[in-house]
Amino acid sequence: MKAHLHHFDITREESMLLPVEFHRKTRLQHVDKAFKAEITRIVPLTDMERLYQLRILDPGERERFTFFPGQFVMVDVPGFGEVPISISSSPSSKGLVELCIRKAGLVTGVLHKAGQGARVGLRGPFGTFFPMEQMKGKNVLLIAGGLGIAPLRAPLYSIIENRPDYNTVHLLYGARDQSQMLFGYQYEQWRRVGDVKLHLIVETPDPCWTGEVGRITALLEKIRIDPDETYAIVCGPPVMFKFVCNRLSELGLPMHRMFVSLERRMHCGMGKCCRCNIGSTYTCLDGPVFDYWTVMNLKEAI
Repeated sequence: MKAHLHHFDITREESMLLPVEFHRKTRLQHVDKAFKAEITRIVPLTDMERLYQLRILDPGERERFTFFPGQFVMVDVPGFGEVPISISSSPSSKGLVELCIRKAGLVTGVLHKAGQGARVGLRGPFGTFFPMEQMKGKNVLLIAGGLGIAPLRAPLYSIIENRPDYNTVHLLYGARDQSQMLFGYQYEQWRRVGDVKLHLIVETPDPCWTGEVGRITALLEKIRIDPDETYAIVCGPPVMFKFVCNRLSELGLPMHRMFVSLERRMHCGMGKCCRCNIGSTYTCLDGPVFDYWTVMNLKEAI
């Protein structure tokens, strides 16, 4: 007599009725489940970047979907494939996910042709996250270069929405030129509503630029850092990590209180394709958020 085979049913599994949390190697389960989502808003940022707001369609799934600042989702475009994208919205926005997407390949190219109302799949959230709880009661340095401001928005929102829990907050943002700076329409809001001290710099100024000129490390010379009471989050091109984090080390900030994201190395999000492995470490499973001490001990991580 043949044994009865139990077929997985997303609506009947007790584990799937619990809030969705971040996945680590030992906690990955049913990650092939995709949330159906609809693009509800598209905000052009530059010629290459757009901000997409997506709404999970199913009310129950919308309520269960939670994430932590620094995590990512796999965006599935039916018929074309999927890509890992860091979540760029507030963790408190239930079922609404904002993703800043740069046109850089087949899937992202298709997304840039999509309009409001288009439907995609979301898998996740995946990955480690920035330790916002650990940072409470301390000063926070948020440092971004170029597109790195996108994953930095989630911890920034988390801080602003819980502003009394944090001390002085500095946001340092650098780009190649003014046209490459993202989310300019929010700067004043971050300053006034969030009480965030915003510092901007470009490498190549245009005639109307009146701010700082140079590399982002120059901004570190403009602020006072108390290394015993400060945490840092650094997002941007990996080449930037070495210069910024080394300078923070020189200023006395411990490496275990600097956090970076190595999201650029990810591909499948499940540790199956082996494209993101650094030795025995898989960025999508063990990261993408690492403290800088760990990064320095990962050969060829940056």
